[in-house]
Amino acid sequence: MRRIPATIVTGFLGAGKTSLVRHLIGAAAGYRLAIIVNEFGELGIDRELLLGCGDDRCTDDDIVELANGCLCCTVADDFLPTLTKLIERPAPPDHILIETSGLALPKPLVQAFAWPEIRTATTVDGVLTVIDAAALAAGRFADDPEAVAAQRAADPPVDHDNPLEEVFGDQLACADLVILNKTDLVAPAELARLTAEITARLRPGVRIVASQDGKVAPGVALGLDAAAEDDLTARPSVHELEGEHDHDDFDSFVVTLDATDAGDAFRDRLAAAIRAHDILRVKGFVAVPGRERRQIIQAVGDRIQHYFDRPWEPGEERATRLVVIGKKGLDRAAVTAALGTRGE
Repeated sequence: MRRIPATIVTGFLGAGKTSLVRHLIGAAAGYRLAIIVNEFGELGIDRELLLGCGDDRCTDDDIVELANGCLCCTVADDFLPTLTKLIERPAPPDHILIETSGLALPKPLVQAFAWPEIRTATTVDGVLTVIDAAALAAGRFADDPEAVAAQRAADPPVDHDNPLEEVFGDQLACADLVILNKTDLVAPAELARLTAEITARLRPGVRIVASQDGKVAPGVALGLDAAAEDDLTARPSVHELEGEHDHDDFDSFVVTLDATDAGDAFRDRLAAAIRAHDILRVKGFVAVPGRERRQIIQAVGDRIQHYFDRPWEPGEERATRLVVIGKKGLDRAAVTAALGTRGE
């Protein structure tokens, strides 16, 4: 029996995972894909972004959202039953794409494919780790592990652990292909430096490809034939030593506003709030007065992207809803007040 290949798409918040999946849906002509999307937070955004991609292959049945927590922590309860339903369909997919949240660890998902219930029916074709080149160049994930260890040794009472760096390191360690995305925002010399630094952290044979807007050819991203579930020992995870990883390091909440101006004034307020509160990620939908299409807002740090994706549906509530993600202690009331329209 042919085993259905599955690709795990991992990477930190805002790296471009959903853009990559959208591109693969549109570019995989004649290839039936099923997508499992995992969200971190109360409001499911990524599934809506995929359904709004304008491609007939983005159907309700083929895009499944799991929003009950991080997939790597809910494998048995959520992921395995969902995967089983997909592979037991009368017309099963040719390939399964699994987009994790930006805070998920890929290795527990790879381990799940070794479970007897699904091992004979599926295989991990590869783990794709998407990296935001501009964020990395800005030093968001450039911590020196030796320097951190030296600091901890010199000052034991102070906890110098960086949970973001640990997640990033685990995603690199599990990768079969690294996609260095948003390379158009980085100078060539800086890109060469980043590529060299990332390569030094990868397992032998793992390639790096550069991309813009997540545009990687299906022939490059799919068909790696890695059988990653048979190669677990080569994919070390710092969190295996800890027993589990703790999502209490992060806060996530939804800000809901009435229809709001979505021009420069709103984006300026958003950028100011991101800087003032050290917000890691913002994504969601904006209702713009007088516009029949909803606007998508995506922010990584204070870099904000926006575009209109589809018309509002009849009866659909026209409201601005944004998922805000940051480190523990994020001031929800202050962020909400900062994003509210003037006069509220």
